[in-house]
Amino acid sequence: MEKHQVYLSIAIILAMAILGYFIRETAISFKEFERTVTVKGLAEQEHPADVVIWPIQFTETGNNLEEIYVSLETSANIVKQFLIERGIEEEAISFSTPNMTDKSAQRYGGNENYEFRYVAAQNVTVYSKQVNDVRKVMGQLVELGKKGITLSGDEYQVRTEYLFTRLNDIKPEMIEQATKEARQVAQKFAEDSNSKLGKIKTASQGQFSISDRDNNTPYIKNIRVVSTIEYYLSD
Repeated sequence: MEKHQVYLSIAIILAMAILGYFIRETAISFKEFERTVTVKGLAEQEHPADVVIWPIQFTETGNNLEEIYVSLETSANIVKQFLIERGIEEEAISFSTPNMTDKSAQRYGGNENYEFRYVAAQNVTVYSKQVNDVRKVMGQLVELGKKGITLSGDEYQVRTEYLFTRLNDIKPEMIEQATKEARQVAQKFAEDSNSKLGKIKTASQGQFSISDRDNNTPYIKNIRVVSTIEYYLSD
């Protein structure tokens, strides 16, 4: 009985070893025959911006603080009336709190004799979906100068922003476009390698990016997305 048990144990061990060998070889062979190709598909479209944020900055100077605040209020009303007369809705216009600078109170101002002690700046911002209408008004700012409004601010402070907010509306179409392009690339690769294109193994959608078409037309947006897809190949 002991000899039979020993023989049976040896037989089981050999059988497991042989089975493990064939399983390993089969897995290696299957891996060798699993061929894939990974391709990228690009979808790119141009759309006009649908929201504009337009800041206008004006300043007042003087030596009497009360008079400056009165001048700021007068200028703000002139700017507001200018915009409304040109079709900008009142709800789209907002004013910031005035920024007042007292040159005599500046710590590192030195002993310069300034003509005006106070310099005050205020921003009016237009937030509108009527992008084309607002852009037309932008070209008429010289009229504010004729009314005695001192416009100021550097390019960063008064930079107009254009936004595209309808991304969800075009996402399905762009993803479909990117997928089709990726498949065309994969199909060409399969033909060149004398293979047949199979099903999708994995797929990942890249992030959508929105950028200005160029520096001169920031109101035209370039939207793009890149999809990465891995296909099976067969003989």
